[in-house]
Amino acid sequence: MMNFFKILFFQTMVIGTLITISSYNWFTMWIGLEINLMSIIPLFKANQNIYPAEATIKYFITQSLASTIILFSIILMMNTTEFLPQNYNYWIMMILNSALLMKLGAAPFHVWFPEVAEGLNWMNNMILLTWQKLAPMILIMYNLNLNMFISIIIILSSIISGILGINQISLRKILAYSSINHIAWMLASMLNFKMIWWLYFLIYSMISINIIVIFKNLNIYYLPQLFLSFNSNKVIKLFFIMNFFSLGGLPPFLGFLPKWLVLNNLMENNFYALSMILIICTLITLYFYIRITFSILTISMKETIFKQSKLNQFSLIIFNTINMFGIFICSSIFLML
Repeated sequence: MMNFFKILFFQTMVIGTLITISSYNWFTMWIGLEINLMSIIPLFKANQNIYPAEATIKYFITQSLASTIILFSIILMMNTTEFLPQNYNYWIMMILNSALLMKLGAAPFHVWFPEVAEGLNWMNNMILLTWQKLAPMILIMYNLNLNMFISIIIILSSIISGILGINQISLRKILAYSSINHIAWMLASMLNFKMIWWLYFLIYSMISINIIVIFKNLNIYYLPQLFLSFNSNKVIKLFFIMNFFSLGGLPPFLGFLPKWLVLNNLMENNFYALSMILIICTLITLYFYIRITFSILTISMKETIFKQSKLNQFSLIIFNTINMFGIFICSSIFLML
């Protein structure tokens, strides 16, 4: 019975997102967002979560507030008369984009995001970090005509995620702040050439799923557990380090490819200051990624007696080989250039 209702709500969650991204009017898009929200709440309310009720209520209140603002903006867009000021539509679109950014978890609307991620288990975090970004991102892409507003959001997201992620010991909060930083890059990829966003989202989702699968199989939630758990399995340690370097965008790993494309596109369209801010703030996030991985490599600890089934090891190895292909892809592109 438990698996049946999870399968049912997971299907309706996917259907709600598909309704949103395939609709022709704003009201149907709002209905799709509400179906998605009502479907994911029962999935978050699970006994495996650390704070199931608290995380679910925080997520529900935030998403409901954002949905209310979206509906309010849709009603204002329908109220168009000749007596309204000239910049009326500009402010409506700014309110609508702010509500979508709140659903997304971008700064400065990000306060709920790390707290909700901290209260969920790894499978729910996988949904929160990947699938739940799809619908709001595509809706922002539909009405992306506020370059100054989006640029401010990109700068705030990159700076805040870099600074707040440094002193964290919870891996779920580290991935949440990393997600906010990648939101800034995804928004930057939409400014001129939107196909880069699809590539960026697919690669980011792939790397995040790889890391979360490793954490779930080893039952790791905090940094001290991370240092102890990898001593017994050197192959999984290698794949974990490769995934974290790839998440930070370190060449020649797969995660560097979309960031390189975004920077190239920004520079061609004269977004020099925005490119410099993104690079500097990404170096901050790359700092605490490298600090985590170097700690795993250099700290000498007693080997723990930890046995893992061969099936789990095999599935993790197969699931993480995509980064090896990413290295060859990026290296071949460099050689062609």
